[in-house]
Amino acid sequence: MAFYEKEVDIMALDPSQMSSTLIIMLSILVGTLAAIVYSLRILVLLERRIARVDLNIERIARKIVAEEVKIESEEAIVLKKQREIERKLGIKSKKSAKSKSKRRK
Repeated sequence: MAFYEKEVDIMALDPSQMSSTLIIMLSILVGTLAAIVYSLRILVLLERRIARVDLNIERIARKIVAEEVKIESEEAIVLKKQREIERKLGIKSKKSAKSKSKRRK
């Protein structure tokens, strides 16, 4: 009769009565479960860190977009003033290269 075929109530035995093989198997099982729990803990910590990095990237992107909008509005004001000055001086505004090439065709 093999070891695994015996029916033994593990809870009823003392550690002194258990066979060394059973103790080793239980130790391996407990160690494996502890390793799984530790790995899950590390994964949760990494996920939180990645979430913080993601939030920081989003915050930076929002700041960049706000700065771009600000620059574009300032650029529009400068262009408007430039056209106004050119009109007062009687200078015709330069046309872009695209509109010149369209006229030639």
